[in-house]
Amino acid sequence: MVTLEPMVVGEHIFLGVEVKLPKTTLLTISTSKGYIMCGALDVGLLNERLGDRHIIAARAVGVRTLLELLAAPMESVTTEAQNLGILPGMKGADALLKMV
Repeated sequence: MVTLEPMVVGEHIFLGVEVKLPKTTLLTISTSKGYIMCGALDVGLLNERLGDRHIIAARAVGVRTLLELLAAPMESVTTEAQNLGILPGMKGADALLKMV
């Protein structure tokens, strides 16, 4: 099952997506520039193999809901996200605001 949910952070509305799969759930919240995602995101792949795409993304681990993803510290971020000031340890909501 796929669920789409508006996620409000400050004065902005982002798109939350929850994908229920067998034994796991994929979570992502996106802006028009980038996104944050659960531990399934492979930041190394985005930086190394897809670097020419300049993807702005950050990863949180151990989250089970979209609200937890907003509150969780980012475990790793892409190079392009770092260029925007998004750093590991930053909460998901703060990372999204830098992607506006």
